[in-house]
Amino acid sequence: MTSRIPRTAALLLIALGAIVAVALVSVAMQGPKAAVGKPAPPVIGQTIDGDAFDLASLRGRPIVLNFWGPSCIPCRNEFPLFTAKLAEHASVELAIVGVLEKDTPEDARDFVAEFAASWPTVIDPTQRIANAYRYVARPQTYFIDGDGIVRSIQIGELTEADFERQFAKIAA
Repeated sequence: MTSRIPRTAALLLIALGAIVAVALVSVAMQGPKAAVGKPAPPVIGQTIDGDAFDLASLRGRPIVLNFWGPSCIPCRNEFPLFTAKLAEHASVELAIVGVLEKDTPEDARDFVAEFAASWPTVIDPTQRIANAYRYVARPQTYFIDGDGIVRSIQIGELTEADFERQFAKIAA
């Protein structure tokens, strides 16, 4: 005597297996997440100028990683601060890197030109970088030391005092 699984039960088992497989693949693909005291997740992509970028190329330098967009008013307020701090901390080779969120590269290029910003901004069309950094809202800034460890995170606009307090955690 052979036993047959009813067709509905078989379909449910197949569907359940597919859901479990998708969930496992999804978890495996997520990779590391940004957290204070942990290594910064990779930032690899193309800049708004079409250049290739890899955050790992800045290893050994203090890095300020800023999620921003030209339609963000607090981001507009931060750009002059970043320009000033980049010059002020040039002796320790401070690097600033932007990650464009919710705006077009064309608008970002115009914004960067308006503020004479010299640092790269990476495009994140798939939200891979945003997901790895647990992006919540613009602006969102990560202070990463020369060893690639996240030392501080700020959600919201940075003031000069905020910048200096958090920069002290990554200055060598």
